Amino acid sequence: MRATKVGSLLLKNAVMTAAGTAGHGAELGDYLDLSALGAHVVKSLAPYPWDGNPSPRVAPVPGGMLNSVGLQGPGVAAWLEEELPSLEASGAAVVASIWGRRVEDYAEAAGALAAAPACVVAVEVNVSCPNVEDRLRMFAHSPSATAEVVAATAGCRRPRWAKLSPNVTDITEIAAAALSAGAEAVTLTNTLIGLDLDLERRRPVLGAGGGGLSGPPLRPVALRAVYDTRAALPEAAIIGVGGVSSGADALKFLLAGANAVQVGTATLAEPRAAARVLAELEGLLDRAGVESIDELIGAAHGD
Repeated sequence: MRATKVGSLLLKNAVMTAAGTAGHGAELGDYLDLSALGAHVVKSLAPYPWDGNPSPRVAPVPGGMLNSVGLQGPGVAAWLEEELPSLEASGAAVVASIWGRRVEDYAEAAGALAAAPACVVAVEVNVSCPNVEDRLRMFAHSPSATAEVVAATAGCRRPRWAKLSPNVTDITEIAAAALSAGAEAVTLTNTLIGLDLDLERRRPVLGAGGGGLSGPPLRPVALRAVYDTRAALPEAAIIGVGGVSSGADALKFLLAGANAVQVGTATLAEPRAAARVLAELEGLLDRAGVESIDELIGAAHGD
């Protein structure tokens, strides 16, 4: 397998799971070898337990999915005690994803991860969350708020990746702010804001109203975010995520400028999806005679 570098972190290959779609622990280990992936990104964790949103939480839409799970989770402390041991035993390289409603929440979650075992190789800072101190505007919609959160999470003592939202005018500005504040990489992107209606009830199909659109419809949006960010920030480390469901999809993200990719919604329908995507990608590179991932990263930009 071909290794890839994301900031200071060397991953054994370029394919990971994506936060929110692979559980908090080793659930997917029944279907694939988690240690064979570049990394296993767990569902986002707050410093406290969180119940999430009312049901229904997910709904199919043409070609993809709407979700409003609401970041349900056990909290960092419970995760460290109850879920992480099985992941450590699996040999996976683990990326812990964290979220919060205040900057202080992120700082607390990051600090609690400082003593995590070495299998936790990075922390993904999910800034696509409502800021209760700024009228519920998302942190990821503001360069200054994004930078404040990233700076506050240094206590994790691990490389940090800022997961950004596509629902902005210029994602490169947000990415630059995250990197300047200490993020080693940016994860592009989270879901698009969306809504669908139940014609019989004449109400939104999701219990919380709107939700996030993911799956294949998101891919061109995420691909554009990666492409634009690579062009604007040629030295940045970028993780591409959004509608990756094949080796060809993964290759497109690498060519657009990603150092690695994450497989998300595809996993919900096919638990082995990440392993299949990796095998397909490796097959494509073998047939093309590509020896190193570095040959591909950003190649779509030409000279």
